Amino acid sequence: MEFQTHSSPHTSRPNRVDKVMLQVVMALIPGTIALVFYFGWGVLLNVILAVASAAAFEALVMKLRKRPVLPPLFDLSAVVTALLFAVAIPPLLPWWLVVLGMAFAIIMVKQMYGGLGYNPFNPAMAAYVLLLISYPVEMTSWLPPQLLVEQSLSLGEILSFKFVGTLPVDLTLDAITMATPLDEMRTKLDLNQMISEIRTSPLWGDFGGQGWEWVGNWFLMGGIWMVYKRTITWQIPLAFLTGLVGMATLFWLFDPESFPFPLFHVFSGGAILGAFFIATDPVTASTTRAGQLIYGAAIGVLVYIIRTWGGYPDAVAFAVLLMNMAAPTIDYYTRPRVYGHGGAKNG
Repeated sequence: MEFQTHSSPHTSRPNRVDKVMLQVVMALIPGTIALVFYFGWGVLLNVILAVASAAAFEALVMKLRKRPVLPPLFDLSAVVTALLFAVAIPPLLPWWLVVLGMAFAIIMVKQMYGGLGYNPFNPAMAAYVLLLISYPVEMTSWLPPQLLVEQSLSLGEILSFKFVGTLPVDLTLDAITMATPLDEMRTKLDLNQMISEIRTSPLWGDFGGQGWEWVGNWFLMGGIWMVYKRTITWQIPLAFLTGLVGMATLFWLFDPESFPFPLFHVFSGGAILGAFFIATDPVTASTTRAGQLIYGAAIGVLVYIIRTWGGYPDAVAFAVLLMNMAAPTIDYYTRPRVYGHGGAKNG
C-alpha cells in the first residue's frame, strides 16, 4: 500500500486545532443570537470588541516573541476566548473594560505561560474574575430582557454609553439595569422572603429568569451538537450538571421555600455555558475519562456552594478556575492502567 507520506502518521488529522475551534464558534452562535435578541445590541458590540482586541493582543505578543503572527490567529483559539468572555459580561460594560479583559486573558493568562496548550487557567474565565473583583458594579449591571421593558435602548444610545459614558437625559444607569435572576434570588432570600413570594415577580419564567432560560436552551443545543460531533466528550458536561442538580435537589427537598427548584440553577446564569463550553476546555480540564467525571462533578458542587453561601451569585468562573488548579492532580490519580502492567504475575 502506498501512503501520501513516507513516514508516520499516514492518516490525516481530523481534529486540527482550527477545525475544533471553528466547531466551538459555530456552537456558540445560537446562544449568542439569543443573547442579542433578549438583551440588545450591547452583546454584539461586546463580541466585536472582544474578538478584535484578542486578535490584536495575540498578534502583538507574537511580534514581541519574534514568532509567526498568522498561525496563532488562524487557529481561532483567541476568537473562542473572546466569544466566551463576550457572552459572559453585561451588555453595557464600558469598552475599555472589554479591552482590558482581553489584554489580561491573552497576554497574562495565555501567552505568558507559553501560548496555546500551556496555560493552566481558562483565559476567558480568568479575565471575567479579574473584572468582577475589580469592577463589581460595572460587571453586575445587566439590562433586563427586552420582553420585560416597553422601550429598549437603541444602538446609538448603547454606543454612546459604552464609549462615552452618557445616557439620554431622562435615564440613569440604575433605572435601566436590574439584578440577574441569581442575584435577585440571593438578595430576596437574605431578606427572609420565601421562594413562592420571590417567584411572583414578572422576572421569572418556568424555571429561571425570563429570557435567561431561553438563552440557556440555545447554548444547550450548541453544546449537544458539540457532543454529537465529538468536539467535546459527554463526561464533563454531564458530571457538571449532575453535581449541580444533585446538590440543589438535596437542599430543595429539605426546604423548598428556602432553596430554589434544582432546574433554576441550570437555567439561570452561566451553568449551561459553563458545562459545555468552559469546563470542557481541553487545555485546562482533566483529560482522563474518570478524571473528567470527578472534575465536572466537583465544578457543579462548587458552583452550588458558592451560589448559596458565597459572595457571588453566579459562581461558574470561580469554580472552573479552582478546578483548573486541581486538574493535574486528578489526572495523576486517575491515569488508566498501561497495557501489560498490573496484571497477574506468572509463576
